[in-house]
Amino acid sequence: METTLVVMAAGMGSRFGGLKQAEPVTADGKGILDFSVYDAKKAGFSKVVFIIREDMAEDFKELVGNRIAKSIAVEYVMQDMSVLPEGRTKPFGTAHAIYCCKDVVKEPFAIINADDYYGSNAFFEIQKHLSEAGKGDWAMTAYHLGKTLSKNGTVSRGVCETEKGYLKKVTEYTKINSDGSYEKDGYTYTFTQDTPVSMNLWGLTPDIFDILTEEFEKFKATANLMKDEFFIPSVISTALNDGRATVKVFENADKWYGITYREDLQEVKDAIGGYIENGLYEGI
Repeated sequence: METTLVVMAAGMGSRFGGLKQAEPVTADGKGILDFSVYDAKKAGFSKVVFIIREDMAEDFKELVGNRIAKSIAVEYVMQDMSVLPEGRTKPFGTAHAIYCCKDVVKEPFAIINADDYYGSNAFFEIQKHLSEAGKGDWAMTAYHLGKTLSKNGTVSRGVCETEKGYLKKVTEYTKINSDGSYEKDGYTYTFTQDTPVSMNLWGLTPDIFDILTEEFEKFKATANLMKDEFFIPSVISTALNDGRATVKVFENADKWYGITYREDLQEVKDAIGGYIENGLYEGI
């Protein structure tokens, strides 16, 4: 069965500053996406769909998309900004981004963030699962929290509860420090370093689009549209609670790298540079 990689690239990058999806991490101008797509193609994905915004489309294609299209089939989906209320410029969030793919993606697909490096091993189990998946037979890759934190500032992470290898619940925690600590109700708590967290590497089947359509209507009717976001983990949690899907969890002990803050960039450059020197990305 054919499988597609869907890349969420419409984020504003406000904490980073600029179009961080296109930020080079190698001397010859390649970015994180070049390596994620290389890894996904090697694992068996046959197409990439980039979710971007209309106002960034020209720059994104010139700086990223046209180069990647030389090695794999590429399509684009524009995240619909016309649904935003007047005065809001930030997109509605990850679930809305995936919802915008409903007329383009017809096969099982994985989703990733454009500015995250998931490691060369991350895509194999997800792709194999998707190639055999039936309706509602979803999956995710969970990373160890300690290998996803930034020394340059706090982060938000979806903490996963699992049972017998399947996801039970994802709870979003914000402002997690580099040591795994966070504050709640005036108290400080600390997660263990191996706490499983979601980094938005999900494997989904096309039936999710019906669920997304239903949940987006509920979001528009009940949310504060000036500030609330429509997140994919909350939609997946609803599907789990309603018995409409299961999510197989593949735990990955590799180091995750991302560019939340501009200061994170050098660490990413050093890591990927090391992988290249070790021969992991020959021919890219």
